[in-house]
Formats: sequence, structure tokens, C-alpha cells
Amino acid sequence: MAIDVDLMLPSPEPVALLDPDGRPTAGDDAALPPADDLLRGLAGMVTARRFNEQASVLVRQGRLAVYPSSYGQEACQVAAAQVLADEDWLFPTYRDTAAAVARGVDPVEVLGLLKGDWHSGYDPYERRVAPLATPLATQLPHAVGVAHAARLRGESTVVLAMCGDGATSEGDFHEALNFAAVFRAPVVFFVQNNQYAISVPLSRQSAAPSLAHKGVGYGVPGELVDGNDLAALLHVLSGAVARARAGAGPQLVEGRTYRMQAHTNADDATRYRSDAEVAAWAGKDPLLRLDAYLRAAGVLDDARAAGHADDAERLARHTRDGLNVDVVPDPEDLFRHVYSRPTPQLVEQLALVQDELSRDETSQEETR
Repeated sequence: MAIDVDLMLPSPEPVALLDPDGRPTAGDDAALPPADDLLRGLAGMVTARRFNEQASVLVRQGRLAVYPSSYGQEACQVAAAQVLADEDWLFPTYRDTAAAVARGVDPVEVLGLLKGDWHSGYDPYERRVAPLATPLATQLPHAVGVAHAARLRGESTVVLAMCGDGATSEGDFHEALNFAAVFRAPVVFFVQNNQYAISVPLSRQSAAPSLAHKGVGYGVPGELVDGNDLAALLHVLSGAVARARAGAGPQLVEGRTYRMQAHTNADDATRYRSDAEVAAWAGKDPLLRLDAYLRAAGVLDDARAAGHADDAERLARHTRDGLNVDVVPDPEDLFRHVYSRPTPQLVEQLALVQDELSRDETSQEETR
């Protein structure tokens, strides 16, 4: 099938429907998503920010081993979940905990991996959210596989696969886009360009005009959107999901945003970026932008905003209480969930562990 190259090229500037002060860029509300969708998105962002704050505190308290914050990227996180239907799949990265929560996964379970508990921490099939992927881009070929399988079965499922700017430098990114394009898999690749791959700035990763342009080489249409504008994200991502569902093949969306906090609690961001740079992006805060618009439009008032804050605080309390419960690990879990049918080596290793545990129990009883 012939491809119109002009339709594949992203816009030269990020698509934006609200400016940083919350004013419609077109001068009116005609192009904006419905007010109910924006209110839902704002509530989700308020919850996501409170979740980020709570998780960071839990790290300092020793309840989490590590936490990669998405503070400042809440618009991307919430929009990614909000544009999906129940039958769709979300494939997140390690930084997309807020997206998983927005999709309906219990926040305590979402943080299980980052606490150091076993496996992903939640049932991926319950909410159709794949396990958080710690290695860069490895989830992208898996996402394409799920999308391709759904297409072969005649299902209407769309897969939204999230990654960061650093992941676009990985071979898995290339393989996923190429495979998806050749087989016209219904998958949306959503790149959150937060400007840094740990300490490496975007300028040292890619010379492309934008990361959205990378789709052209694979035959995948790309779009560039303001990643701090929830209205624009809902507009662009929902369109991409709709096209993928309609059989138009994979779509690539780059959300241009910023990681306001360090890469993780183990990172010192002051070593590679200035306070002035961070302050400039603070003025583009996605929550303040949408809050300003909805208040000016008469849709949001103090009472409703207080309700959003209360809901967010309840989720933070639930997260805090859940993470303050010590988990007693079962050593045999190391062997139960590796293969559906244990290999002879696993059976032998399990027997060794069981024997060692038995001898420890016997020794403790004799000591008493």
C-alpha cells in the first residue's frame, strides 16, 4: 500500500491547545476535548502528583528501594491511561507508575517491584497493564507482539507502549517499530521526551528534528505534542488510538515534557542541569495550566478542587499504609513462577532450598 510521506511528518512545533497560562491557543474552546474529560484528567493529575510525592517520602523512610519520579510528567501519565478502552493494553516503563495507577492498578501493588517484592507486584491481566519494564525499550517488542496477536484474532484491541527519549536509542525501539509497521500492528508508541536519559541530554542522543520524525524511516506516522498540555495530549493520543484501531497501523507520538526531579533517589540532577533550566520548566506545570483554564471557563471551583485533593490524599494514605506492612517472603516462590512446568534443574534447586530450610528449622528448635 502506498504511503503518503507528507502525512507521516510530524508538525514542526508541538501540538498545543492550551498555553502555559491556561489560555486556548486557538483563541476559543472549539478544539478542546469535552470539559468532563478535562476535569477527569485534572483529577487524575492531582492524584498522580500526590502519588509521586508519597512514593518519594516512602523511599526516604526506607519503605521503597528506589523510585523514579514522574513529577512534572503527570499529563503524559494520565492521558496515556485515559485514552484507552477497557480491552486495550498499556505497556509502561519503570517511570510510569502513575499511568498504571490511572489505569486502575492498586498503587500498593504498582510499587511492589520498586519495594523489592516478588515479580511485577500485580496481575497484568486484571487491568491489562503489562509489568513495569526496568530495562530500556525491552517492553516495546512485547507490546507489538500483543498488538499483532490481537489483530490476527480479529480483536479491536489497541496497545499503547510507553518509553522515554533514551529508549529511542535502543535496538529494541528499532525492532519494535519496524515489526509493527511491516505487520500493521495496532500499537501506539508514546515517547515521553523528558529531555534527559539519566544525565545524558537529548542533544547527545539524537540529531533528528524531533523524536517523532524517527517514525518516517519505518513507515510509521509521527506526531509531536506538548507533553505538559493534557488537552493536547488527549486530542493527539485519542486520535492515534482511533487510527490504530481502525486498521491504519502503528502510530508514533512524542510528548515533549520535562523530568522535574532527579532520575531516581540515587541521582544528583544538579551535576548535569541548572536550577534556571528547572525553573523555566516549572512555569509550564501541567496541573497549573489545566487548573487555570478550567477555572477561567467556570468549570472548576474551590469545592471541586478540594474534592480532587481529598481523593488524592485517600490514595496516598492507602499507599502509605500498604507499604508500611512488612511482607514475609516465601523462598519457594523463587521456583514456582519461572516455568509453567518446572525443569529438572528447578526441581533439583527447589529440593536443595527445602532441605536447607528444613535443617535451619531443626537447628533453631534444638537451640530452644
